[in-house]
Amino acid sequence: MNLIERLENRRERSEEERLVLVQVARLADESLAPRAAHYDRTAEFPADNLQAINELGLNAIFVPDAYEGALLPFGTYLECVKLLTRACASTGIIYATTFHAMKPLIDFGSPEQKARLLPRIARGGLGSLVITEPTAGSDATAMRTRFVPDGDEIVVTGEKTFISSGDVSELLLVFGKWSQIDDPRGAITALVVERGASGLSVAGREDKMGMRASSTVTLRFEECRVPRANLLGGPGDGLRILLASLNKSRPSIAAHALGIARAAFDDMVGWMNERRQSGRAIIDFQGNQFLLADLASELVLTEAWLDYVAELVEGDAGAGDYAMEASIAKLRASDLAMRMTTEAVQMHGGYGYIKDYRVERLMRDAKITQIWEGTNQVHRQLIGRHFRAR
Repeated sequence: MNLIERLENRRERSEEERLVLVQVARLADESLAPRAAHYDRTAEFPADNLQAINELGLNAIFVPDAYEGALLPFGTYLECVKLLTRACASTGIIYATTFHAMKPLIDFGSPEQKARLLPRIARGGLGSLVITEPTAGSDATAMRTRFVPDGDEIVVTGEKTFISSGDVSELLLVFGKWSQIDDPRGAITALVVERGASGLSVAGREDKMGMRASSTVTLRFEECRVPRANLLGGPGDGLRILLASLNKSRPSIAAHALGIARAAFDDMVGWMNERRQSGRAIIDFQGNQFLLADLASELVLTEAWLDYVAELVEGDAGAGDYAMEASIAKLRASDLAMRMTTEAVQMHGGYGYIKDYRVERLMRDAKITQIWEGTNQVHRQLIGRHFRAR
């Protein structure tokens, strides 16, 4: 048993959690992994993968029991993301994106909203987090999408870009600005838009470097009418909701990045034990051993840090102050995913550049983890600023 396996075995899990993880691991190995190359090549939505995930009821593990869920600890959800992603990064992020979009509804929605909307997610519906605009990326306060109240409805006008699963999601958590509030920060508001809403359309789909089976689209809202009952919190509560939700979604992105890193590590170790040069397995060369030691150390340390962040989330009933810990997890995991996949390609030599080998795909999939949920430049700025004298 190697040191990474020992770390996994030390995690305390209930019998129910262990059973779920065994089932997810089996699904990932037997169904998702064999199809991953096909979906990367064709960029088709992996409908059969999502059907298999829904047959296990995996959405239910992050939905409270009162709303048809079967809630399990946050750390177990993160482990599911890692397992799914090791097999197929596109499928892993489709699953995680639903959590990112629906966790604010779980944490901040009214009892009526949760009773009406969450069962659809627990049964397998997808969700999307709708923030980014063509002129508003890292600076969410620059968004221009407008929410105009009109009696029992809210009229939404604007355009959102780089929206994961936006063309297939059941529920969209959309952030825009309340028309009656002038403050750019104070106007930000959150609203749940349901699929099929009048005035909502898909304006385009991106052709991406990686995560090719996970759709990324531009959404257009042209006087899109949404029931005021779908307003999350009140007008102007959006920034508070957004910042609190990032404390949960950033560890989720870290788990996704670690799934990619672990897949690359496994492929690299297997190759190093099998590939021979000058009569020796390439793992026997000291320089390669030094590299492997550095990568393995970073992998287990990042895994352990994510476990710590999961404990912070699980021990908090509201929006706890662990933003820096979440940023560190996202930063280190995504940087590791990019380094690990790059080194795995290098270790494979010319074969690593060929699509027949998974490491080529993993390297392309890894890059986006350094960009979304806040670029790593933004996270370094946040973490560094944290230590500035008050």
